[in-house]
Amino acid sequence: MTLTPIARHSTVPVHVGGILVGGGAPIVVQSMTNTDTTDVGSTVAQVAELARAGSELVRITVNTESAARAVPLIREALDAQGIGVPLIGDFHFNGHRLLTDYPECAEALAKYRINPGNVGRGEKRDSQFATMIEIACRYDRPVRIGVNWGSLDPELIARLMDENARLPNPRDADEVMREAMVTSAVESARRAEQLGLGRDRILLSCKMSGVQDLIAVYRALAARCDYALHLGLTEAGLGSKGIVASTAALAVLLQEGIGDTIRISLTPAPGESRTREVIVAQEILQTMGLRSFAPMVTACPGCGRTTSTLFQELAQDIQDYLRDQMPIWREEYPGVESMQVAIMGCVVNGPGESKHANIGISLPGTGERPSAPVYVDGEKVATLKGPQIAEEFTRMVEAYVQSRYRRPASPSGSATAPGP
Repeated sequence: MTLTPIARHSTVPVHVGGILVGGGAPIVVQSMTNTDTTDVGSTVAQVAELARAGSELVRITVNTESAARAVPLIREALDAQGIGVPLIGDFHFNGHRLLTDYPECAEALAKYRINPGNVGRGEKRDSQFATMIEIACRYDRPVRIGVNWGSLDPELIARLMDENARLPNPRDADEVMREAMVTSAVESARRAEQLGLGRDRILLSCKMSGVQDLIAVYRALAARCDYALHLGLTEAGLGSKGIVASTAALAVLLQEGIGDTIRISLTPAPGESRTREVIVAQEILQTMGLRSFAPMVTACPGCGRTTSTLFQELAQDIQDYLRDQMPIWREEYPGVESMQVAIMGCVVNGPGESKHANIGISLPGTGERPSAPVYVDGEKVATLKGPQIAEEFTRMVEAYVQSRYRRPASPSGSATAPGP
């Protein structure tokens, strides 16, 4: 039985550059650079890398005057390369001043991220928040009001703690903390609307680092508003832990129809590409059947029947090949992102899984005949043998893509655009 996700939570679409968020639009994948924004060359290179990997929005840090001056240069350099991915400015503490003093920065950004927990203290908080919202209105830019449990407004926490202490049956501290997250986001959004920012220019997020906390907060947030919501487990962590934790939290919320953009906040290993967080986000959405980004490879885990490493190596090579080709295939072969490829290691499940895929191969297991049947759209089309199986199957995959997904020629002889 397939679980059908309910309709997207937000009913109000938000335009971020050329990307539609919420209002029933497909869930958008976002990422963030970790370069020094003042280093224009490095930041442009990383934004371009993230965009090529499939990030549809990219956030950059704007924390100093030098960073604010660099933003329009980054935008210009990306445009010169034909990379139109919208840039989001991440502001903390001094965003009101930077946006005021550097209008070219304010205009070059497609969206601003404001953290209500550190936009200012006391009387300054309201005026500095208002300044940022007024600038967003001036340039018709959307704003994500991003609450983070590591930087919650202490005055708000104190207020809610005092109110809680006066209750006949006070809630525990964790419940009050979660309530503070939701209250901060919703009250800030209402204030932004009062200042003139339209509902169709507001996104909210309430990021926490605990899986159950995140699920509880977003359920509460979704129940109290219909703003577009950005999902992410903050400080998810390293490697498999970060991937598993993010998936555990976001999959529950996405299945419930909560969330309009997502970001996977992985800590990269030293020297590791930042694009891993983009791939993980895509794979969460694709394995849940919510979107398709690149052909998916089905491969068995291996057992005593598969003592050869051939199927493992072929599965990895094919998966890398498919992702490497996607920047080209995305334009030339519409629909290829939904293709299924099976790389199986023995005769037990190999033929069956291969038949279910668009194209699949069942490699010989230990003690089996040294031949590998290949299936295309459920039919056996070839049997590969010898040391060149991997190369031959790769060529068959490419031929299948060219024949199955090529744009049909128009009457004038040029390729036609893909249908909806």
